[in-house]
Amino acid sequence: MAQLIADRRDVDFVLFEQMEAGELSKNKKFAEFDKKTIDLIVTEARNLAIKEILPTQKPGDEGCRLENGKVMVPESFHKINKLYNEGEWLAMTDAPEWGGQGMPKLVSLAANEYFHGANAAFMLYHSLSHGAAKLIETFGTDKQKEQVLEKMYSGKWSGTMLLTEAEAGSDLGALTTTAKRNDDGTYSITGSKIFISGGEQDMVENIIHPTLARIEGAPEGSRGISLFMVPKFRINNDGSIGQFNDVVCTGIEEKMGLHGNATCSLTLGSKGQCIGTLLGAENKGLNAMFQMMNEARQFVGLEGFAVSTSAYMYALNYARERIQSKNIMKPKEGSVAIIQHPDVRRQLMTMKAYVDGMRSLIYYTGRCYDRMALAQSDEEKKKISGIIEVLTPIVKGYISDRALDVTSHAVQVYGGYGYIKEYPVEQLMRDCRIFMIYEGTNGIQAMDMLGRKLGMNNGKTFMDFLGEIRTGINNSKEIPAISELSQKVDDVFNKVSEVALTLGKKAMSEKVECAYAFAHPFLEVIGDLTMSWMLLWRATVAAPKLEKLAGTLNPKDIIAKASQNKEAAFYDGQLKTAQFFIKTILPITMGKLNSIETTDGAAVEMLDASFGSK
Repeated sequence: MAQLIADRRDVDFVLFEQMEAGELSKNKKFAEFDKKTIDLIVTEARNLAIKEILPTQKPGDEGCRLENGKVMVPESFHKINKLYNEGEWLAMTDAPEWGGQGMPKLVSLAANEYFHGANAAFMLYHSLSHGAAKLIETFGTDKQKEQVLEKMYSGKWSGTMLLTEAEAGSDLGALTTTAKRNDDGTYSITGSKIFISGGEQDMVENIIHPTLARIEGAPEGSRGISLFMVPKFRINNDGSIGQFNDVVCTGIEEKMGLHGNATCSLTLGSKGQCIGTLLGAENKGLNAMFQMMNEARQFVGLEGFAVSTSAYMYALNYARERIQSKNIMKPKEGSVAIIQHPDVRRQLMTMKAYVDGMRSLIYYTGRCYDRMALAQSDEEKKKISGIIEVLTPIVKGYISDRALDVTSHAVQVYGGYGYIKEYPVEQLMRDCRIFMIYEGTNGIQAMDMLGRKLGMNNGKTFMDFLGEIRTGINNSKEIPAISELSQKVDDVFNKVSEVALTLGKKAMSEKVECAYAFAHPFLEVIGDLTMSWMLLWRATVAAPKLEKLAGTLNPKDIIAKASQNKEAAFYDGQLKTAQFFIKTILPITMGKLNSIETTDGAAVEMLDASFGSK
C-alpha cells in the first residue's frame, strides 16, 4: 500500500535513531513516554489523519460561508473536529493541570506532521487556539486562566490573535484600536482588525481573541501597545457564557488557498459594547504577543513541512504508477514508470532532500524544547533557548520558501494532471503560498536573523547555534564513508561564518541598506547549511547500520543487499540523499555566499523612478 502524508519509516528513523526519542523516558518528567508509547501515539495520529482528516481536504477547499455575521466552516470539518478533540490532541505538550498530556515536544511534532499534512486549513484553527491559550497561561491572571484554559485546551473554545489592521500591516506600532478604562477594571475596546485566521467559526461555543490595542493616553508607537483578552461572548463569573461581546465578523477573504480556514475582518465595539480584560502589564503587549508570534512562526514552518511531505508522497506514488515513454538505457523494453526517467528522479531527489532535512530540523527544534525542559541549570536553559530563537526564522522563513519549491516540483512530476483540481497537488501548492507571508513575511524573518539574532548576547547565541553544527560535522568525520561529504559541509560552514561576520559589520555601518538587501539571501544560505547539517547527521547514523547489514560499503554490494532488504535500501537512501544535496545543491550555496560577501549596492542605489515609468 502506498504511503500517504509521510513516510512512516522515515518518521521512526528521525524520532528513534536520529533524535533518540526513546531515551526521554529515562527522565522523570517524561517517564511514561517510552518507545512503545511513542509508537502508539504516532500510530493513532496517523490513523486519524489518514482515515478521517485527509478525506476532508478536497471538500474543505470549497471554502467557508458568511451569513449575518456568522461563519460556517465546511460541513465535513465538524466530524473531524469532534474526533480531534475527543483524542485530546490539542494540548499534547501542555500541563495536566489544564487538561494537557505533558508529552515531549518532539513526539507531538511527529503527530502534528500527520495532522497538518492531512488538512492544513483545518489544523490552522487548532494551532492558533493553542497559541492563544499558551499566551493566557503565561501572562493571564488566575481568574483569566480559570475562565478559559481548560475549555481552550480541550477544543471546546478556540482562540485567535488580533494584530493586523488595514493601515498598519506589519507595522504593529501604527495600530489604531483603542482601549478605554472602565470603573470595574475592564476596558472598552474599539477598532477593526483584518486577516484574522479563524476569527469567526461555528465549530466552538466561544472564541477568545488576544487583542493588541492602545490604552487612551498611552505613548505612541510600539511602546504604548497593550494586550487584552477579548471573548466573542462575555464570560460570567461562574465560567458560563454570557452575552454577545460586540465582536462582529464583517467579511471573509476570498483567498488563493487555505479556503477551509476563514480569514476574517472583525469590528470590535461598533455598538460600544466590546469589553476586554488586560492580559499582562500595561504597554507591554507587544512583548507578550511575541511569545505567541514565535510559536506561530514555528508552527508555520511545521505547516510548510507537512504540506511538503504530503506533496512528495503524492508525487512519489504517482511517479511509480504513471507509465509513459521508454527508459533511455533500455528503449526496446517499451514504456516505463516515469520514476525511471532521469529528470523526474532529479525532481524527486530534490523534494526528498528538502523534506528529509525539514523533518529532521522540525524534530530537532522539538528536541531542543525537551532539552530545555530537562536542563539542570539556568545557564543551560538560556543557551538552548537562544538556539531555538536562532532556529525560528530558519524554521519559518527557509522551510516555507522551500515548501513552495517542493509543491511546485510535485505539480511538475504530475505534468498536466498536476495543474488540474482532480489531483491533490495543485491545492497543496496554493495552500502553501501564504506560509511565506503570514506571521511575519520571510523578508521580516531575514531581517530578524541579520538585525537581531546575529548579534544576540554579543554574538554568543549565534555562535552557540554554529557550535551545534560544528559538533555534527566533527561527528560525521569519524565515518570514513562520508568523509568527503563532511569536508564539503565544513567548507560551507567556514564560509558562512566568515560572511556572517562581514555582513554583520556592514549592517552596523553606512552600508546598512546594502546589507539588508542581502538579508534574505543570507537567511537562505544559513538554511542551506542547516539542511546539509541535518542530512549529514542522518548519514552519520545510517552509514554504520548499512555497513552492518551489507557487510561492506562497497557500492555494488550495497545495491545487491538493498535490492533484497528494505532496511538496507532505506539506509542507502539516507546516504544518497545527503550525497545529492551536498554535491548538487550546496555548491550553489557557495555562489550565493560569494554574492553576499560582495554586497553589491545596485538594488538600493537605483532611483525609484528607474524601476519603471509611472
